[in-house]
Amino acid sequence: MEKDGDKTQCSGSQIGDWVKGKMVGSGSFGTVHLAMNKATGALFVVKSAYSEAGVQALRDEAEILESLNSPYVVGCMGRDFLTGRNGEETLHVFMEYMAGGTLSNVAENFGVLDAEVIRLYTREILHGLKYLHENGNVHCDLKCKNVLLGLNGNVKLADFGCARRINDSKKGRNFWQSIGGTPLWMAPEVLRNEGLDFASDIWSLGCIVIEMATGKYPWGDNISNPVAAVLKIACSNEKPQFPSHFSKEGLDFLAKCLERNPKRRWSAGELLNHPFITGNEMRNSTEKYASSPSSILDFGLRNDKYNSAESDTSDEELQYRNPFSTRCCGNRNRAVRRPETQTDFWSSEGWITVRSS
Repeated sequence: MEKDGDKTQCSGSQIGDWVKGKMVGSGSFGTVHLAMNKATGALFVVKSAYSEAGVQALRDEAEILESLNSPYVVGCMGRDFLTGRNGEETLHVFMEYMAGGTLSNVAENFGVLDAEVIRLYTREILHGLKYLHENGNVHCDLKCKNVLLGLNGNVKLADFGCARRINDSKKGRNFWQSIGGTPLWMAPEVLRNEGLDFASDIWSLGCIVIEMATGKYPWGDNISNPVAAVLKIACSNEKPQFPSHFSKEGLDFLAKCLERNPKRRWSAGELLNHPFITGNEMRNSTEKYASSPSSILDFGLRNDKYNSAESDTSDEELQYRNPFSTRCCGNRNRAVRRPETQTDFWSSEGWITVRSS
C-alpha cells in the first residue's frame, strides 16, 4: 500500500503495494496521478480526494463504477480509504489507464477527422450508453473530454462524477436538485430542472458528434453570455448548429439525437441501427435502411489549439452554476481553446479527464 505521511489505511483494494507518479490532472476536489503497481509494474490511474465534500463526491463516483462491468466503460480497480491521526480523510480510487487520451485530444494530434472515425467512435459510445441505460444509470456529463481512447482505438466512457441512478430512493427528495453537468452539452429538460432520463444522454451524444465533426463546442459560435446560453438552450426552440458538410445519414442521426422533445429522441439501441452507424445510405426519407455503403467524408482541420492540463493559462476560470438547479459539476480542463470572447463557462468544473502525458 502507499503510505502518506502519518495516515493509515482503513480499507483496501486488490492493487497491493503501489507508488504514485506524476500528477496528470487536478480539480476542485482533489488530484489525478499516474500510478504503478510495485509488484507487476502495471500502470493505472489514481484519483485522490482530501476534503469532506471531495471524499463524498469521489465515493459516489466509485460506487457507480464498481457496479459496472463493460468493455465500453472505464474500469474501476478498487479504492483505499485513509484516516490520519488528526481525523483527516483521504480517498484513493484506482482506475484503468487509457493511454490514448480523450476524444478531445484526437483532432489536436491528427488534424483531420474522417467520417469513418466519427462513425466508429460514436458506435462505441452508443454501446457504452446502451449498457449504462440498461443498468439504470445516466452519465449526465457526456462530452468528448469524458470519453477515453485506448491504444487499439477502443473507446470507453469515463468521469462518472455527475452520474445518477434512475429511481435511486437513497438520494431523497433533493436528488433532482443535485443534477449537474456541462451546460453546452446538457439537454433542455435538464436545464429546466424537469427531471432526468436516459434521453438526456442521447442529447449530449448529438452534441459530441457535432464536437467531433467540427472541432468546436456545440452552441459555442452563437452564444457568449452564460445566462443567455442557458436560457437559449433551455427555453427556445433552437438546436445547436449541425455541421454543414455532414452526410445525409449524419444529419438525420443528429436530428434523432437533438430532438427537443425527450420522448421523441431515439434510444441508444435504436441509434445503433441507424444508417449513420451501420454505414448504410438513406436513399430517401421514407426508406429507413439501405444496403449500399456510405461515402467517406474528410473533415477540416481544427485551427484551435488544445490547452493541456499542465499548461499555464491566464484566462480566468469561471465556474458555471445552473440557475435552474442548486449544484454544478464539471471539469476545468478545456478540450479546445475558444476565441477570446468566450469564457470557461463552457467547461465543467471538477475532475480533469486523465490523458497521456
